[in-house]
Amino acid sequence: MFWKRKKNKSTEFKCAVCGQIHSDWPALAYSSPANYHNLSEKEKSEIGKLDTDFCEIHYADQIDRFIRVTLTQKVKDACETLEYGLWVSLSEKSYLDYKENYNNPNHENKYFGWLCSNVPEYGDTSSIPCDVITKSGNNRPEIFPHEDFDHPLVRDYYDGILKTEAENRINEMIKNLG
Repeated sequence: MFWKRKKNKSTEFKCAVCGQIHSDWPALAYSSPANYHNLSEKEKSEIGKLDTDFCEIHYADQIDRFIRVTLTQKVKDACETLEYGLWVSLSEKSYLDYKENYNNPNHENKYFGWLCSNVPEYGDTSSIPCDVITKSGNNRPEIFPHEDFDHPLVRDYYDGILKTEAENRINEMIKNLG
């Protein structure tokens, strides 16, 4: 991906996935939860199971379960919002309910989850408590961090960030992809 400034100061990027030029901000997406990412290649093949929306890690004494979600970050001085594609862990009951209803376009529910993606600008963001809200139409669930949890990501979620900070985050992620 790359950024290119046009004369009207809007930002464009070339998507590494589809190869097309887009003028909207890309989502900052993580391909797996940090728990899976941190496994060795051998562990991933032996105890991990990952696809685009679900992840399981089968330890000897427990199974960790994760789903892909979105988080929408307010940008104080722009019309855009910054979108994240993150992962949360769910209880067995919630995970199985979500998975069973994954293809049901009318399924709406609320779960409790723990954030399991580390957003680099905030250091360790794993284990931030979140409400996970499923949406009708088979869109990925959206998360809402618990407002009373003391963490910079939670404060920025509710207070918003500046456009320059959003663009810095996008540029940093693109730089790390290349």
